[in-house]
Amino acid sequence: MKDHLETIKNPQVTMEERLESLRFLEAERSAIETGIAGESVPRAAREINNHIHTVYSFSPYTPSMAALRGRDAGLSAAGSVDHDSAAAAEEMLAACAIVGIGGCVGFEVRASFATGPGAGAFAGRKLNNPDSEGIAYMTVQGIPRQEQGRVRDFLKPIQEERIKRTAAMADAAGQILREAGLEPIDFDRDVYGKSMAARGGEITERHLLAAVAEKFIKKYGKGREITRGLREHLGLEAPPKIASLLADAGNPHYLYDLLGILKPGFLPRIFIQPGEAEAIPVEQVTAFANGIGAIPAYAYLGDVGESPTGDKKAERFEDAYLDELFEALVRLGYRAVTYMPPRNTEAQLRRVQRLCAEWGLMEISGVDINSSRQSFNCPEVLLPPFRHLIDTTWALIAHERLSSEDKRYGLFSPENPLKNAPLGERLAVYARAGLDLDLKHPEESIFRIKKAISEGR
Repeated sequence: MKDHLETIKNPQVTMEERLESLRFLEAERSAIETGIAGESVPRAAREINNHIHTVYSFSPYTPSMAALRGRDAGLSAAGSVDHDSAAAAEEMLAACAIVGIGGCVGFEVRASFATGPGAGAFAGRKLNNPDSEGIAYMTVQGIPRQEQGRVRDFLKPIQEERIKRTAAMADAAGQILREAGLEPIDFDRDVYGKSMAARGGEITERHLLAAVAEKFIKKYGKGREITRGLREHLGLEAPPKIASLLADAGNPHYLYDLLGILKPGFLPRIFIQPGEAEAIPVEQVTAFANGIGAIPAYAYLGDVGESPTGDKKAERFEDAYLDELFEALVRLGYRAVTYMPPRNTEAQLRRVQRLCAEWGLMEISGVDINSSRQSFNCPEVLLPPFRHLIDTTWALIAHERLSSEDKRYGLFSPENPLKNAPLGERLAVYARAGLDLDLKHPEESIFRIKKAISEGR
């Protein structure tokens, strides 16, 4: 008998096969169960996550598996965001519809603030990128379905440049491994071949570090010996907690725990800064996003002191010049700011919220998921200071679905029937529209919702 769960997890089978297995599991569940996690709770009172990475960048989850895991975690909505790729979009939206939750899609890129009017002032500053000055992470979200081809064409040269850069870093990593007596890296086999680059995905630094990790596992196996190997060959001392996890050969998250040592300790030794063809000027990204009716969003990081999540070292980012940055974001064509409530202090995020209101920027939330050890949940959005992020998620979903039918109904379209209404009012109308969607058959409710928006309801 076919193992449908294994098919859903498998990135090597086709999207159609994964979706077919997901439909089978959902039909089977419906016949056996009467409820799922959070199903009895209204959508507007349940958690959301708009920033789930899939196998199309670096993650253990296919889009179908991401939708299933999100639903089973009690989320009312889930969104895929991959690095330099939106190849997960079609499957993510279909999978979310099958499991009965809201779905939205986007992509994440590095953009240069080093050139151009309004951006040059940030050339020598760290924004939200620990690896580079003058280069920022940003997302493009709420992509209308009919624009997926243009997104693919826009991202292809960026993907190609990143692959070249990663191949050069792989050569440097391979030399270090060779000198340490370990097997060197074969980029085509160990990095490119383990990615989804041939199917529209992107190769990231984590793909390369995973190849390095596999070389250590091959030589030392899984267990206590690997920490000795890291210390002797790379000078990396595993913190006690990580050392304990790596001592357990049965640890199901072994690779991801090993990456937790290699990313801060080894990557800086081989890292090559992105060039202008990969980290393109921010104005080009925002102009493209606005041109296709999507929503360009700056990804706020904020100074890290004592990290609330314990996953970042103390370092200063954009907080010292945040007011200046927000003024620039508006000039540069941004429509939103995206942030992760668990990653910052309440004081930091209240400041971001105040500035978003002052400059008319939408707030989008989501916690990036790229490891099997991470939870799909973000209970912080249920707290009073952040509950509005649930509404903005449903506004984002309504924007995406409506603009896929008629671009005039994009949240920021100059032809939107509510274009003269304040952003807060528009978001409230679109949040109600999103919550009113028939999630399994959204097209059936589109006409009614468009009519309501046209009438300002």
